[in-house]
Amino acid sequence: MKMRIHKYLAHAGVASRRHAEEMVAAGKVTVNGRVATVGKIIESDTDVVAVEGKKVAIDKILVYYLLNKPRGVISAVTDPDGRRTVVSLVPGGHRLYPVGRLDYDSEGLMLLTNDGDLAYQITHPKFEINKTYHVLIKGVMNEKSIGYLESGVTIEGHKTAPAIVTIAEAQPNNTWIDITIHEGRNRQIRKMCEAVGYPVMRLIRTKLGPWELGDLGSGKYRTLKPEDVMLK
Repeated sequence: MKMRIHKYLAHAGVASRRHAEEMVAAGKVTVNGRVATVGKIIESDTDVVAVEGKKVAIDKILVYYLLNKPRGVISAVTDPDGRRTVVSLVPGGHRLYPVGRLDYDSEGLMLLTNDGDLAYQITHPKFEINKTYHVLIKGVMNEKSIGYLESGVTIEGHKTAPAIVTIAEAQPNNTWIDITIHEGRNRQIRKMCEAVGYPVMRLIRTKLGPWELGDLGSGKYRTLKPEDVMLK
């Protein structure tokens, strides 16, 4: 079967398509012993693909885990500093990677899989997959600030897309809000809240596309069946 190299790497569970292209551009990928170029078409059944000298192949069995990531866990496959990773919290046996990221201090719903096509659909901006976060902010949020968040705020020179924001619980000095976005910039929710004057004290992702965190315990995972991963 013929396919482009970045798609092959995604199917092999190496990285998302976008990251796979970056790896190819950096000269880390070879096909039949020769350095691959971006966009190269390969024959998946016969060509030998390697990343940094290690052979990779497409896993014939696709697996999907929904994980409730605890705070203090890295959203990565490995960590050079030896910190716990999300991959260490789910069963082994397959080359998995996290779809999207939650930063070290954030928690909540993540998907881990070796399905490159699904990962692409979830992470590429053009598909606008919604993500909802339950966020504890410092201070009492007012309607004006909610309006700013919903219409978009400027972060590092770029305006965010419209968001959906509701007050979940008003406390004397702090506020729990639920905020839904479809973008996925680095630490976006934290930066959005800080931009309107409310530092984030706790951040929990509760929804990712069609999936909800529900009563899944911290550090626990739930296995999805192939029929459960169709995006709506």
